[in-house]
Amino acid sequence: MNILLTNDDGIRAPGIIALYEALEGLGTIDVFAPETVQSATSHGITYTKPLMVQTLDVTPTMRGVAIDGRPADCVKLALRSLWEEKYGEGSRPDLTISGMNSGANVGINVIYSGTVAAAIESAFLGIPAIAVSLYIGRRDSICYERAASFARKAIDRILEHEINPHEVVNLNIPICESDDMPCPDIRVVNMNTAGDLGTYDKRTSPDGRTYYWAAGSGMEFAHTTEGSDVEVLKEGSMTVTPLSFDLTADSRTAFWKNALGVT
Repeated sequence: MNILLTNDDGIRAPGIIALYEALEGLGTIDVFAPETVQSATSHGITYTKPLMVQTLDVTPTMRGVAIDGRPADCVKLALRSLWEEKYGEGSRPDLTISGMNSGANVGINVIYSGTVAAAIESAFLGIPAIAVSLYIGRRDSICYERAASFARKAIDRILEHEINPHEVVNLNIPICESDDMPCPDIRVVNMNTAGDLGTYDKRTSPDGRTYYWAAGSGMEFAHTTEGSDVEVLKEGSMTVTPLSFDLTADSRTAFWKNALGVT
């Protein structure tokens, strides 16, 4: 299996390094990831400036291509150009894995997420994708390697079954702060759709101007649907949510056809 590995935290982030190591033996892994942190950039792509690329030895075992762009840029550029330059015309990866993100991507965070956007870009272009994210508790006690081992177990189970070319699977790992934490169970759940309760701190700059800094954990929501990804992840399970990039509200199509008198 040929795997494209990307993320939104940047090519040097501990999450992608841990996941790269955990994926050993699954197949050939090629890293195409952002040069810098691109968290919450959603599905933005670059049209008005060049995308600079360079090959880096990130660790003694992990080499990858750093792209000065957003997560969706990385996947788009890799699938449209860089992969064929390396492996020959017509070649494509079998799977894209995006992550492991430092922070959960559940609820409406899925919409903001660069991690998920990279996976969706892959699925747009006909390569199935898995987005992997880690729910963060205390930042000084994150066990990335252990969490990545959980992700690998979940990915192995997902790949035991047919995954369609345009399919996106969103995988979230619960808080992992112990090297001997037992592997959590996996639950398939729906996305919570309530708005977040994040606020902004009002501050004053040294030159007297007012500015606002986003505050909150990113995991506080107006309400939580029972059995949704947010609730189940907080309960300590790994969550799997199949995602679709077709944003059509099918339940309203008939209404608008009738309202506008069209067929």
